[in-house]
Amino acid sequence: MKFLRNLLAAIMGCLIAFGILFLMVIIFISLAGSSEDKVVVKSNSILELQLQQPIKDYVGSNEADPFSGLFEESLGLNSILHAIKVAKDDDKIKGISINNNFLMAGLAQTKALRNALKKFKEDGKFVYAYADFYMQKDYYLATVADSIFLNTVGSLDYKGLASEVLFFKDLQEKTGVKMEVIRHGKYKSAVEPFLSNEMSVANRTQIKELINSIWGSMIADISEGRNISTQDLNVIADTLGGRSPELAQASGLIDGTIFYDQYEAKLRDATGISVDDNLNYVSLEDYMTVANKKRIHTGKDKIAVIYAQGEIMYGEGSPDIIAQGIINKALIKAREDESVKAIVLRVNSPGGNALTSDLIWREMELTKEIKPVVVSMGNVAASGGYYIAVGADKIYAEPTTITGSIGVFGMVPNMSELAENIGINAEQVGTNKNSVDYSLFEPMTARFRNVVQEGVEETYRTFLSRVAQGRNITLEEADELAQGRVWSGIDAKRLGLIDELGGLEDAIEEAASLAELDSYRIRNYPKYKSGFERFMEDFASASVKAKQNFIEEEIGEEAYTILKEVKAAMEQEGIQARMPFVLNIK
Repeated sequence: MKFLRNLLAAIMGCLIAFGILFLMVIIFISLAGSSEDKVVVKSNSILELQLQQPIKDYVGSNEADPFSGLFEESLGLNSILHAIKVAKDDDKIKGISINNNFLMAGLAQTKALRNALKKFKEDGKFVYAYADFYMQKDYYLATVADSIFLNTVGSLDYKGLASEVLFFKDLQEKTGVKMEVIRHGKYKSAVEPFLSNEMSVANRTQIKELINSIWGSMIADISEGRNISTQDLNVIADTLGGRSPELAQASGLIDGTIFYDQYEAKLRDATGISVDDNLNYVSLEDYMTVANKKRIHTGKDKIAVIYAQGEIMYGEGSPDIIAQGIINKALIKAREDESVKAIVLRVNSPGGNALTSDLIWREMELTKEIKPVVVSMGNVAASGGYYIAVGADKIYAEPTTITGSIGVFGMVPNMSELAENIGINAEQVGTNKNSVDYSLFEPMTARFRNVVQEGVEETYRTFLSRVAQGRNITLEEADELAQGRVWSGIDAKRLGLIDELGGLEDAIEEAASLAELDSYRIRNYPKYKSGFERFMEDFASASVKAKQNFIEEEIGEEAYTILKEVKAAMEQEGIQARMPFVLNIK
């Protein structure tokens, strides 16, 4: 019986393996076949922006890889901006229609999209926007359009920015599982959610100033796009003057309330076709396949753009994790490539492991000795994100970038209270006085806390020295700007934490100037795993993702967000240089 059972199991395993292989071959053939179907852009076409996927700075897709993008859940901002630039000079593209809801991008990314659309209009091409309802970020993007329209029974969310921080002190006391926090003494807001049940005055003040600065930048752009003073825009926000289609139009936030078929009639007028002709839409995703084959920058020399996005962790790294493995390899490769004359590091990170940050900083220093290095900051370049950026020759940030947060801390999970409550007792045996340094099931000793505190203080001093060296200021001046304080890009420019306000394109142009290049091509790094490898990883982790989706559906999105925050805090290893809390701006 045992033999038959094992034989049956082997047969079933083979059948499953052959089934998976057959499925992969079918997918490969279908992808190879579909790649031959070229996107045809007709005359009088309209490029339709429906940004329904999350936007990352870079996804690293490879057009030659038939599995590339098969399970990609994001769009690359670099590819979107490139497509818009190509469309600007494409005679077949007459205009752009923004038909979008729930833009899943950061404020700095949204600013970059606005800038690209603004340049698109320079030669007389139109940009129109329509929505059944506008969320605040969607509306911010739409205000670059020549005309904005809203469904007659739609809505517009326009009320100013707010931020929410979750606090876990009571949760820790009720569960008996808490985070032991070791921080630099003046780092007042560090891991505050684990130490208190409410926001401190200092923390409330810094967040208030941060979102006021970001809001000021947003309404300055809206004011220019809608020809409404910033004072009046604030009054509209305070009175909810856009809460209905009628009020939104009366306030000047939109140009009209119409149905979608009426909006398409306006698009026909803009493209100069008759009412009986069909509109020639080309989706952004389709047009990106056309644009990817066209170069805007040409030349034998290259500028390397290295994308560092996600939390900073020790190890190899991935498309969503910054680690010394993948980033330092990219820096070394670009540094040793004789055709690469300058390097731009695009940073989008709230920080993370301090050791990894310093390892990347060192590689930046070595690279800077050979070639110009410029940093472009995305939505967030805070704490460890600022750490890896501070050594560059020049630093650029968007006005809405969140940066600074120069500080470090350590957090160690402890469940001694829970263990006592449920009857668990842990006993340790060691060979030396410090061989048993810490137990999850015992209260933290003063000796262990002092050792960790010493490490935190030393890491903070190292971080300050990197900032002082990179920004050419004294340690005392760096300390004044530090203390874990977060700043907007505008404030960071005023304080000297960055050099210029601008986007990735501005940073690339500065890199070209430093390298004295008149013409150049762009080479993107890092090169991630192939689509096939990522497909197999997704297949292997399908059950885990299914469980995660099930949990989220059962307990709700907000509760699941709290669960993920607590889990992420408990999984942190080593001294951290990261933002002291998750900052939700909405």
